[in-house]
Amino acid sequence: MADKTAATPAGRFLRRAGISFQSHPYAYQDHGGTATAARELGLDEHQVIKTLVMEDERRQPFLVLMHGDREVSTRRLARTLGVKKVTPCPPATAEKHTGYQVGGISPFGTRKSLPVYHERSLTAVPRVYINGGRRGLLFSLDPAVLVELLASTPVDVAR
Repeated sequence: MADKTAATPAGRFLRRAGISFQSHPYAYQDHGGTATAARELGLDEHQVIKTLVMEDERRQPFLVLMHGDREVSTRRLARTLGVKKVTPCPPATAEKHTGYQVGGISPFGTRKSLPVYHERSLTAVPRVYINGGRRGLLFSLDPAVLVELLASTPVDVAR
């Protein structure tokens, strides 16, 4: 029987790719972020990965995957990418690029194909929990599979 909690573009994307994952629904709270998800699911917040939609000074969008208990140093990210400036996209812009509502943005099955960068230490976690394409739903999977599937580039930009 199909898992209805995974009936999102992200879930369909992973199934088409033959990727093994588990769905973890939880009680979403506005502005609760990864701390709420970790608490609701009994996880270490470091394992909960947030998908951030950012853009450079030319307004070229990209995704950054970061541990829930860390922030992105936009200055270090800009230097790493060789651009002058990096900023988070406003919610409406993030939703336009990904097709997902803020608070439910997944790196899988986005409306537009976007470059993806991940914090290098993300692959040291045995299992990651990442948004499943709607608020209140995380998917867990092997971080090496996540990085390979997304053709993600490692960066060292956590603070």
